[in-house]
Amino acid sequence: MRWLVTGANGFVGRALVRRLLGHGLPGGGALTRLAVTDLALDPAWTDPRLLCLPGDLTQTDTWSEAFAQGLDGIFHLASVPGGFAEAQPAQARTVNLGATQALLDRCQVQVEAGGAVPRLVFASTIAVYGSPMPAEVTDNTPAAPRMAYGVQKLMAELAVDHASRRGWVDGVSLRLPGVLARPPAPTGQISAFLSNFVRELSQGRWFECPTSPGATTWASSLPNVVDNLLHAALLDTSAMSGSRSLLLPTLRVSMAELADAIAQVYAVPARERVRWCPDQHIEALFGSFPPVHTEAALRLGFVSDGDSPELVRRSLDPC
Repeated sequence: MRWLVTGANGFVGRALVRRLLGHGLPGGGALTRLAVTDLALDPAWTDPRLLCLPGDLTQTDTWSEAFAQGLDGIFHLASVPGGFAEAQPAQARTVNLGATQALLDRCQVQVEAGGAVPRLVFASTIAVYGSPMPAEVTDNTPAAPRMAYGVQKLMAELAVDHASRRGWVDGVSLRLPGVLARPPAPTGQISAFLSNFVRELSQGRWFECPTSPGATTWASSLPNVVDNLLHAALLDTSAMSGSRSLLLPTLRVSMAELADAIAQVYAVPARERVRWCPDQHIEALFGSFPPVHTEAALRLGFVSDGDSPELVRRSLDPC
């Protein structure tokens, strides 16, 4: 099995690569080669199965090396996210749309040359639903993105759908919720406060939260997201109806509930260590998530963390 991970040096990408090298694909599927690409890669990655391709996905040489021996599957995680996409629209368009289309074009060339139809697991986003959201979100809720990142991810989902209909890929687009808990880093994601909330309070430190206690969000742990990405790698896509896009099962929790779960798991007075300093803009974007129902993904075997203590527990566990 020959697979490619784009965005391999990102928060989710690094965890996915560790899992693939340590355990392979679900069901015992062994990897013979794992190509990984990002602008920079970890020099400590020395596994003989790795093909490390540091570089820009807009450059044809990167794709040529990745596809040189053919690919059975791809995890396409590379993106310019959230706030960075708003601040740098040209770069975001080049990566989020241009690189995705270049990847699909390479898959088409492989198939038309007689090669395998690769499974493509595309990391999309709940940003496709826009803000404000409706009173509840279900599998039938239409996408209505308001920011560049959500617009570009939705356009890429449509391109994956089209390529799947044409037989150039066997695609699955997963709309990822907030992923906890990201390490402190300048990612440009406005939602980074959610990860900092868990990380700081779990250590008993004070945290200034830019939302109210009753603000609600959707969140999943990093291990849970990796589990679902791997599940998508071997999913029977004939069981999908219509669109190749799925909203992943996730938890809807208030910030107060999240603080209480941290207190339970780490035995710290978490609620008492929060200074609630609501920011109207941040609360509107990340603190008013409605009830969510993901029956389609649940039927296909995707899962959430289960409850808020398990979410907190897994968020700070190594994946």
